[in-house]
Amino acid sequence: MWNRLSSLIRKEFIQIIRDPRTLGMTFVMPVAMMFLLGYAATNDVRNIALVVLDQDQTSASRRLIDAYRVADYFSIAQPVASEDEMRGLIDNNTARAGLIIPPGYGRDLAGGESAEVAFVLDGSDPTVASTALSAAQFIGQSLSTQVSLDRLQARGQTVMTQQPIDIRTQVWFNPGLVNSYYMVPAMIGIILQYLTTMLTATSIVRERERGTIEQLIVTPLRSWELVVGKLTPYVLIAFLNTIEVLTIGVLLFHVPINGSLPLLLALTSLFLVTTLGTGLFISSIANTQQEAMLTTMFTLLPSIFLSGFFFPLAAMPGWLQVLSYLIPLRYFLIMARGIVLKGVGMAALWPEVVALSIFALVVMGAAVSRFRKSLD
Repeated sequence: MWNRLSSLIRKEFIQIIRDPRTLGMTFVMPVAMMFLLGYAATNDVRNIALVVLDQDQTSASRRLIDAYRVADYFSIAQPVASEDEMRGLIDNNTARAGLIIPPGYGRDLAGGESAEVAFVLDGSDPTVASTALSAAQFIGQSLSTQVSLDRLQARGQTVMTQQPIDIRTQVWFNPGLVNSYYMVPAMIGIILQYLTTMLTATSIVRERERGTIEQLIVTPLRSWELVVGKLTPYVLIAFLNTIEVLTIGVLLFHVPINGSLPLLLALTSLFLVTTLGTGLFISSIANTQQEAMLTTMFTLLPSIFLSGFFFPLAAMPGWLQVLSYLIPLRYFLIMARGIVLKGVGMAALWPEVVALSIFALVVMGAAVSRFRKSLD
């Protein structure tokens, strides 16, 4: 019995060694998962981009701005001249929060009255918005307490009658900070990337395993016709998946679609070029369906952790934020959430559209070139 068992074990080891790509993937994937989880899996948000509309321009308003600047939670992105400019920066994700200091703020404080300040938050990411909301209120209360102490010392009093600074917070796009509003648009990207990449890669590898790819090659079909013919069904499936996810999101999770649905579908087709190209490229280097599936999973891991799907990019180390610019899903999530939650259009999304277009051309071009060589 032992001889038979040992022979079988030895045979399996030989089979594993004969497939070095799959063997290597089994050892590389745990390292990649630990690497990504260790650095990217955090909700400890810092350096939230904050724009300031200072309509008072006094030493008191500058003191308030400095209080937010020195805090580790915010980084002053840039001053703005109007609320429309502030909204534009929040719409295109240049800023995630805005501080509005009204005229007369310094005069009210100097006169011993209570001064109101508006703090606007982008609620499309509930994790970042919750952190920003708590930090904004804490910083405002801390400065208010300090101003009260200064007043008491100046007047020789010991009892504080009212808070001198009143921070009025307002959450845009997702006032209730409902997490499903944030996750449902992102699920479109994750589902499309996983399904289209895996189905495309395994479909072509399956043809190669069964020997039917040779039958297609000897037909009058040209290379580009073969590529288009293989990819078209998955494009249709992907659009059906997109509509399915949106329908479920609206009916079950009550996610509001504030933007243009045709624009969302058009940008989804742009994202599909990158996912289908990735699947086509994997099919040209994988020898078995198992290898194709493992490679697909390996490409999916960085997308999940470095795109802002689960964990906010603002919470990651700077070098990981730079690395995230190499993830096409990052741009699609910004576009999907921007259209669904913010109702923005091309005017706010054009940087992501340009970046994703470049990715689509590069990925699909490399995939088609590699695929043609594998057919020769």
